[in-house]
Amino acid sequence: MFLTTAPDSAGADRLYDDDRREQGFVMNGSRLWAHSPALHDELFALLRGAAEEAGLGTRERGVLVTACASTLGDAYCSLAWGTRLGQVAGDELAAAVLSGTDSGLDAREQALARWARLVAADPNGTDAEDVQALRDNGFDERQILAITAYTALRLAFSTVNDALGVRPEPELVTGAPEAVREVVTWGRVPEGT
Repeated sequence: MFLTTAPDSAGADRLYDDDRREQGFVMNGSRLWAHSPALHDELFALLRGAAEEAGLGTRERGVLVTACASTLGDAYCSLAWGTRLGQVAGDELAAAVLSGTDSGLDAREQALARWARLVAADPNGTDAEDVQALRDNGFDERQILAITAYTALRLAFSTVNDALGVRPEPELVTGAPEAVREVVTWGRVPEGT
């Protein structure tokens, strides 16, 4: 990444310890955000709040993030969330969302994926019909706002990581399902390649 190593702090140590516990290694994204653990925590508190307000489960969050990250061209979040989505919905489904085919998604999930791609690609290009597609799939106004906020916050997180040169670490790449690794051909080149 383009920033120097963050100074030691209790907040940085907590981010690293969380990664070791959840991932088995320290993620490069955490090394970046260790420069401001409070900012990281505040962003993720907003993300949690938006997900709760929208009533999103892990699979729905996975659909939103993988559709958003792949549209943005963010390899890091595509690999991380493609893996997570694969764990709850199957590797082929995760690869389908990343590639934009959406094979295996139900109508509600297809609406989420389509919306995430629209928000990531051209938020000024959305229209009332796009929002109606979410309504038609059971989302109310409050949920639509929260889904959009969640997607935009994920875009912000990815944009910061990408702009500051965060690259997927070898552990993230090797830990991703083969179907996900084959699809993710965009973004920053993983470390060690």
